[in-house]
Amino acid sequence: MLTLEHFLTVGALLFCLGLVIALSKRNAIGVLMGIELMLNSVNLTLIAFSRFSDGPAEIAGHAFVAFIITVAAAEAAVALALAVAVYRSRQTVEVDQLDLLKL
Repeated sequence: MLTLEHFLTVGALLFCLGLVIALSKRNAIGVLMGIELMLNSVNLTLIAFSRFSDGPAEIAGHAFVAFIITVAAAEAAVALALAVAVYRSRQTVEVDQLDLLKL
């Protein structure tokens, strides 16, 4: 039988994997994929807490997940639009080569 600890362990491993990906990639798309993986690991832990809670607020985890999915979708749309705009102007999406804010 799966317990809460199993879900929390998988969620923590996914979060750490997403953090490593987000910090190690030079490509902006890779960084975004790492951030999305971290958000999905938070969704997993919220659903696990909601599933294993006995109180009347079981729906709170599901509501948080709905908000996180909405924010993640908006973040992905805006970030991909920015990546396309940067690629059109600089011909690269490498994070270390972007110096748009320098004077």
